Parts: sequence; C-alpha cells; structure tokens
Amino acid sequence: MNETNKSYDKADAVNETNKVDMTDYPLYKMSIKNNHKHPIKVSIVMPTYNKYHQTSLSLYGLSKQTFPHAEYEVILVDDASSDNTSNILKEVDVPFKFKYIQMKQNKGRSSVRNIGINHAEGDLLIFLDGEMLAPPAFIENHYKHHVHESNLVVTGAMHYEGVYTFIMPDYNEDQVAHLKELVGRDPEYRRLYENYEQTKQHSNVPCPLVTKEDIDTNRFQRLSFPNRYFLNSGLKHFGERLEGFTLPYIAFLSGNVSVRKANLKKSGLFDETFVGYGAEDWELGYRLYKNGVQFVLDPSTVAYHQEHGISKRKVKEQWGNHYRFVNKHPHIDVLILSLEWKELPFMHIHQTLVEYNELEERFPDEYNELKHAFCTMLFRIIEYLNNGQPVTKLYDLPEGSEERIKIHQQFETLRPRGFDYLASSFEQIYYL
Repeated sequence: MNETNKSYDKADAVNETNKVDMTDYPLYKMSIKNNHKHPIKVSIVMPTYNKYHQTSLSLYGLSKQTFPHAEYEVILVDDASSDNTSNILKEVDVPFKFKYIQMKQNKGRSSVRNIGINHAEGDLLIFLDGEMLAPPAFIENHYKHHVHESNLVVTGAMHYEGVYTFIMPDYNEDQVAHLKELVGRDPEYRRLYENYEQTKQHSNVPCPLVTKEDIDTNRFQRLSFPNRYFLNSGLKHFGERLEGFTLPYIAFLSGNVSVRKANLKKSGLFDETFVGYGAEDWELGYRLYKNGVQFVLDPSTVAYHQEHGISKRKVKEQWGNHYRFVNKHPHIDVLILSLEWKELPFMHIHQTLVEYNELEERFPDEYNELKHAFCTMLFRIIEYLNNGQPVTKLYDLPEGSEERIKIHQQFETLRPRGFDYLASSFEQIYYL
C-alpha cells in the first residue's frame, strides 16, 4: 500500500476541489466533487436516509484514510431524505472523488445501492452504511484481501462496534441507559450529557457528543462498545474463512462488506423487490455463495455504527423481506434460518443443517415424511410472522393419522442414530 498518486497532478486537484459537475437523470440528480481522471481502484457505495448528522461524521472519517485519496471514491446515495442531508455536498471538504446522488423519490435500499454500483468506477466495491464511522486503515484493510484473490467477500460487519456520537431525541429507554453508563468514562462527555438533560425539554434536535477532533484522537472510542452477536453465536469457531460453516452467506452484511464488481455482475445486483429493512443483503450473499465466492471475516475491517433511534417498522419489514427470501430460495440452507425465531444460536442452526444434510446422504429413501414436515414448518414460521399470525400449530395433523404416526416413528430414531441437533430443532417447532 505504498503506492503514490504519480499520475495525479496535485495542482489540478486543488483547482477541481470547489468544482462540482452535475447531471440530471430521470430518477435522481448526481453531483461530483473532485472529478479527477485518476484511475479509481475502490468505490465506496453508501446509502443514506435522514441520517444527516451521522453521515457528515462518516464522510470525515473516510477523508482520513491511509489509502491514496486519488484511488478511491465515495458514492453517497441519498434516498430522498427530508432532513439536511442535501447540504452535505457544499459542507464537506473531502480529498477523494465524491459523488452525491440525490433520489427524487424514496426507492429503498436495494435500488439505491444498485444505482451506486452502476456509477462506481472501481473494480472493488465496499458497501458501507451512511452512519458507519471508518478508522483510517479501513479501506486499506479491505483492499489488501482482494489484491491477490478475485473471488472474495470480505466483511467487518460481524465484528462491528457501536458508538454514540450524538444524543438523539428518539433513543429508546435501553439506549438512554446505555449512553448514561458510557458517558461516565469521560468527564467532558458526561458534562455534555448533563447539559443536554437540563435542556432537552426545549429541544428536539440531536445533540453532538463527538467532534472531528475526537475522531482524529480516537477519543470517541470512549463512547463505543462491541457488538458480537454473530461471533458470540458460535461463528468464531470457524476461523477467518468460515471453514466448514454451512451458512457463510450470512456474512454478507451490507453495512460493511467488500466484493469485486465482476462477482456482482456474475451473480446479479441487489434484488429491488426487497424494500425496507432486512434480508436483501443475505439474499445477494446467498447468490454469491452459490457461485463459489469465498467469505472472509476480518476484524481489522471493523467500522463503528453510530447509534440512532430504532424504527418500530423495522421488525415488520424484516419479516416481510425474509418471506421474500424463502420464497425466492426455498432450499434447506435458507429455510434453516427460520430457527432464529426460536433464538437458537448460529452454531446450533449450523449443526442442525449439517445433520439434515447427513440424513439426506445416509438415508435418501427414509425420513421422507419427517423431512417434508421440517421444511414445511420452517417455511411457515416466516410465513406466519409475515402475516402477523401466531406461530403455532405449524404442522397440525389429526391424532392417529398415518402421516403423524410415521413422523413420530421417524423422530424416535433420530437421536439413537446421532442426529441430536436435528432432533432438538424439530422438536422445538413441532411440539412433540
């Protein structure tokens, strides 16, 4: 990473800094700042919606990268925000090529990411959410993986850190309690918080905690905390390359993930029928996985998620998109994720899938009724959640029916034959 901007004339860069090229398209307007001709190696695609304050800090973090500034671009796709996001273009002073795409109407995460992809000049794409704060070596650490290998997905999202950079009026009770605990680590942050507490009834706007200087000095880390949901669920046992893990596509989390553009062209872009929150990234990750892409977890590519209020719509949107996912790919290695509803750890879900596949291999002509019931129930969990139905009686058969008797007989032989995880998972959703 010792490359220099040999062909990039710095005098030209200064002259172009204040110049903005603008193009009007039917669905959006695109403005380009620092529109130099130096070859771009990395394109960062950042969708954002009504996250003006956090996005401004994120762009500042990206301006402090160790990667040569002339060799990466940031494409901020504003999904028709109603806050001050449109001011960012004239407010930010960035050293990289900056493309600001302003949607004329809200289109959703998949659509705006695809627009960003289509305007990307780099061979390597990093998807980064607009509220993610990237440390200085962030781009460099993503890029180094892809230099010698062309078939990778690299993710830092499974190690992500959270950070409170603002006091947001719409924080829930848990977030407020957590923030109160964290500000106690630093007298200045505690003073800012106490001042906010005294005046909050007069204000409904975010209160800044973290400054650009705090980012430069890493002081902001006093308000950060680790989020290890996936790793704590057992994934750390599989190592950086998830060797042997049956669900590697769940590492494709679009808040912080990199992949070569050529791999996306082969597997297809984000499915734009996924609107709202959730599953659109896993669905694309699944297609990449089926096309043989290797998934890599790298904690050095971590970024800090700037905490914000949590929309109550998210849960409904998530189940709706998960339902689209299982409808599009009704295969056992997608259906099995329904067990998350039972709050089973990913290690348990993985082992269940390992045993299901082993059952298929060892006993291809047996357990047909049980396997059919299991897959049907997994599908119905998501179907019922999407419809707002109680998740109960997933496979309700009359007492004494031939199919019910067969399923019970087949179930009774699972544990004696060593299929403990499969038996446990089946039992939990069948209510034996």
